[in-house]
Amino acid sequence: MPEQAEIWSAVRLTLSLASITTLLLLVIGTPIAWWLARTRSAWKEVVAAVVALPLVLPPTVLGFYLLIALGPNGPGGWVAGLFGGRSLAFTFEGLVIGSVLYSLPFVVQPIRNAFEALGEWPLEVAGTLRASPWDRFWSIAVPLARPGFLTGAVLGFAHTVGEFGVVLMIGGSIPGETKVLSIAVYDCIPAEIPPDPALVAPLLDQTVATNLFDSTRFLHTEPDTIQVGVAEGTIEARRTAVIRGRVLDTQGNPLPG
Repeated sequence: MPEQAEIWSAVRLTLSLASITTLLLLVIGTPIAWWLARTRSAWKEVVAAVVALPLVLPPTVLGFYLLIALGPNGPGGWVAGLFGGRSLAFTFEGLVIGSVLYSLPFVVQPIRNAFEALGEWPLEVAGTLRASPWDRFWSIAVPLARPGFLTGAVLGFAHTVGEFGVVLMIGGSIPGETKVLSIAVYDCIPAEIPPDPALVAPLLDQTVATNLFDSTRFLHTEPDTIQVGVAEGTIEARRTAVIRGRVLDTQGNPLPG
């Protein structure tokens, strides 16, 4: 079982990761959401589909691709080499990159919906008052889209705290460096929760019953002479086999008659 200090270290690391990721998501996701909400480009839905890919990709698959990209032979290794490192995999910086990509649709979509809900009228009115596009964005669009920003920030933060597959693939379980709360909880489960016999026994019963059935088929047993029962965690099986013209019981003794 991990020590209490190790658990608190995982909590602090998780909160730091979620906070940094959320800030970066708001900075990166806002212009993407604004472009998706305002553009009429034919590539609009293509970009939206790429942004939404983490919603449909399994976390371990996404984590595997990120592990290759952040490894020594990928772009992440080249970037790490500029700062004297060898790889961004299994580092806190790598976790931040993976978390930003994995949680991006949870921030972009609410902000995009908020921008689309504004309509054209408020921005056109501001334009008639000689407001520049920059002023219209910060003075009109952003204040009116605050519910979308709040929703995106909450979703991005919560999703980063709860992510498991991606951080496990690209970060591993290095205490104080990449071991976040979800990994710490996972490490506690095998040591603290033994297998439940009430759940394991029926599976074993079915396995034994299947093996008995296959064995009787191997011995050329007639199918209608097999009776297998599972009751109260035990296996009861009765069979008769015909070998060389003699009828035998389960012990191999000849039956009378």
